[in-house]
Amino acid sequence: MNRESNPVKKMCALVMTLFMAAGLAACAGGDDAASGDGATKIRFALDWTPNTNHTGLYVAKNKGYFEEAGLDVEILPYNDSNPDLMVDSGQADFGISFQDAATISMAAGANIKSVLAVEQTWATVVSVLAERDDINTPKDLDGKKFGSFGLPSDEAVMRGVIQAAGGKGEFENITLNTAAYEALYSGDVDFTVPYVAWEGIEAEDRGVKLKNFTYTDYGFPDCYQVIVVGNNDWLKDHPEEAKKFVQALQRGYEDAVKDPDGSAEILQKENADLLTDLDFLKRSQRMLSKDFMLDDEGKFGRQKEERWAGLGTFLYDADLLVDDKNKQLTSPPNWADYFTNEYLAD
Repeated sequence: MNRESNPVKKMCALVMTLFMAAGLAACAGGDDAASGDGATKIRFALDWTPNTNHTGLYVAKNKGYFEEAGLDVEILPYNDSNPDLMVDSGQADFGISFQDAATISMAAGANIKSVLAVEQTWATVVSVLAERDDINTPKDLDGKKFGSFGLPSDEAVMRGVIQAAGGKGEFENITLNTAAYEALYSGDVDFTVPYVAWEGIEAEDRGVKLKNFTYTDYGFPDCYQVIVVGNNDWLKDHPEEAKKFVQALQRGYEDAVKDPDGSAEILQKENADLLTDLDFLKRSQRMLSKDFMLDDEGKFGRQKEERWAGLGTFLYDADLLVDDKNKQLTSPPNWADYFTNEYLAD
């Protein structure tokens, strides 16, 4: 399995990148485009090459849920573009994002909103080699080397986790992108943040034993790790189509929860040229379906202001939230504006 498929690495670009390319909106296709059979055209941007964070999307498409709703959904090929930017600029109507990345983008003026939570909690962990007897809590990471991915929130989140565990939050940050995992396995860095349903399984298959620390075990704010964002203007202009799309997508992801193996087979079938290890996909989807995709009431997709405010306040206090002129916000945003549950089925 190619670790380049990992969804975490491309969570967001630097905030100013969003606005350097804002002019692309004028070049975007018309938002009222319809296919030849009259179905409403919807463009969906991926954050990375297809993986199990996207299973519900491909299930909904494969089973005809979008077609039943009168929608013609085009899944845009991943091309190294920031999905927040694509949705903000109108190049896509919806896309995959992440709560921390989307918070930074929306604070800076991105015209997007989260319409559905794919995962209800952090699906990344802090990992060290299991043989490290000197590291038994994130507090022990002070003075160590962190293999990071160059994201705006990388260093701040790790500092917050370490401080929540009682440490100072002082470490060496080395940006390695996808090479961070090999650097950890070889001992060139002391810790990194794998996605448990992808690199976690991959490490196990390679015989690499890891010791993992879950952020929230130490009081760090929880996170909707993976979300779906929509363009605010499109949502306003197409309320009924937005509801049909979100509910069809919700239905696809709920199928993935109920039948992870069958849904993984659909994901593989729809991306046979990219995803060849079906057993790996099934194990990944089983883990996500069992541990990450439902809230405390057993519901899929819903979001709460408390969760958005918790992580958002941390990002604000860490001076990571800037406006469209790249100036730090002087007061926290209204977190309720960053998400909605109105398009979900009950």
